[in-house]
Amino acid sequence: MREQVALAMNPDLRLNLERFGPFDFIYERYSLWSYSVMEYAQAMKIPGLLEVNSPLITEQAQHRGLIDRQSAEEVANQVFSAATTLIAVSDAVKTYLMNYVDGSKVHVIPNGVNPHRLSTLRPTTQPETFTVGFVGTLKPWHGLPILTEAFSLLHQRVPNAKLLIVGDGPERENLQRELAAQGLDAHAQFTGAVNPDQVPQLLAAMDVAVAPYAAQSDFYFSPLKVYEYMAAGLPVVVSQIGQLADLIDPEVNGILCPPGDAIALAEALEKLWRSPPLRHTLGQAARQTVIAHHTWDAIAKQILYIASPLPMEVKL
Repeated sequence: MREQVALAMNPDLRLNLERFGPFDFIYERYSLWSYSVMEYAQAMKIPGLLEVNSPLITEQAQHRGLIDRQSAEEVANQVFSAATTLIAVSDAVKTYLMNYVDGSKVHVIPNGVNPHRLSTLRPTTQPETFTVGFVGTLKPWHGLPILTEAFSLLHQRVPNAKLLIVGDGPERENLQRELAAQGLDAHAQFTGAVNPDQVPQLLAAMDVAVAPYAAQSDFYFSPLKVYEYMAAGLPVVVSQIGQLADLIDPEVNGILCPPGDAIALAEALEKLWRSPPLRHTLGQAARQTVIAHHTWDAIAKQILYIASPLPMEVKL
């Protein structure tokens, strides 16, 4: 019923666009049941840009439940065809979209961050502790069992290590149970869901931040968490997978580990614990990488350039 209701909203959505127009161009984030926005842009002969963050049909079917897959596929064909341009957040998403459209129609623009939101951070951790942090929605694909295993190994060598998990989600109970079974619950803090305004302060409480993804053949993410870690000047340890393998220059602006390798993750964290100067150097280089290439301002310029009917030169 929910799918049918969402699909039935298209005529009303188009009426609202007609009511509030005209527009110079339209930018929409792809959702499973929306097609009227891009068809309206096509009818008005204005650019219609559709941002695609994932192979959403597959993701919905695997993780949330999808009843009418045939209609979802029909909408995908309809909206991808109507859009002037598709904006993919990663090369893997572009590959997925090429099942529907010619690759020349797809531009890859990764996610970004507002560095000013995080620019005033100052270390707030106690010198006698070493805090490993993670920010996210605690979903199965985030690789959090790898993090708890790595933290257990790290804690054997670094008794003052702490684990800070920011966010909430379906894996929280499993993580808490595993940490308690290993006697590590007193060394871990779960904040639960937090307001976005609290994230900068929580990042400031970390000494290192992680994205411990497991091996996946279809890793299509453009992880916002990693861009925010880096913008906050944190040294990062992330899985060498997908877009992250291109973002991180090993030992320059972060550390890469084989996906799913808890031992390698623990060793990388121990290396950073032993060397505060390395943490500082990696964190500063990480922030510079984001400022140079991955701000929302730079991304907006790219989008405006693509949307312009007669693009002018834009210095990014």
